[in-house]
Amino acid sequence: MHYKSRADKWFDAFNYLLLGVVCLCMIFPLLYIFSVSFSTMQDFVQKDIILWPSKWDLGAYRYIFSTETFGRAMLVSACLTVVITCVNLLMTSTMAFATTFRFTGSKLILRMIVFTLLFSPGLIPSYLMVRNLGLINSYWSLILPGMISTFNLIVIRQFFQGLPKEIFEAANIDGANELQIFRRIALPLSKPALAAFALFYAVDAWNSYFNVILYMNDTTKWTIQVVLRQIVIVAPPDNNLLSSLLREPPPAQTVQMAAVLIATLPILIIYPFLQKHFAKGVMLGSVKG
Repeated sequence: MHYKSRADKWFDAFNYLLLGVVCLCMIFPLLYIFSVSFSTMQDFVQKDIILWPSKWDLGAYRYIFSTETFGRAMLVSACLTVVITCVNLLMTSTMAFATTFRFTGSKLILRMIVFTLLFSPGLIPSYLMVRNLGLINSYWSLILPGMISTFNLIVIRQFFQGLPKEIFEAANIDGANELQIFRRIALPLSKPALAAFALFYAVDAWNSYFNVILYMNDTTKWTIQVVLRQIVIVAPPDNNLLSSLLREPPPAQTVQMAAVLIATLPILIIYPFLQKHFAKGVMLGSVKG
């Protein structure tokens, strides 16, 4: 049996203490948002910090779900997140797999890919490109410009390069072409990596709001993050409007916290299902240099 020395025990205790403090720092904002969203006007006025509501109130949530804008924005965000994640995974994985093979011009293509990682086109050229393509006020403006992440492509390419070449050679001998090898061999073997990067793409698509503000002039096409920004920062809920909609109107701050909590829940729900693939997928694609 291995016995730990006193120094090792002190080191473990320090690690546990440090991780506990970090955990509390991460849990506290979520607990505060949750508690405030269910608080009444009395709690909000009497308490400076609300860690648990003395009386539960659903007024903020009734107000949010009574508005058509919030529900429509949630639906738009959910659909866009699914589409963007699927398109990004498809384009990134196919290009990563293609660049693992040596062909005429493969080195030049790979250097061009790495060049985009070092130098970005900038905001104004990107906007002009989207406008000249006629994509302003179209959902394609949120899908097409960011179909491939260079960093994710490089990591997935490293993962494909780590797969046994004998499998690909045996498939070629059996008459399979590159597309069949990719669909029947490479993709099934790369599920952990694809699951990890699916989470990356989904979180980025769900939290995206700047491109929506930049390219979407129609407010009915706004995503939940833009609507949330309007509620929390730009135009907080009007207490007179709340009074006209609800018999006992909640404070505007509770509506803000309820909106933040609802916008955060989908990612919190999805993450545990992909967590087991998260670390494994990222490490598998990065250990080979």
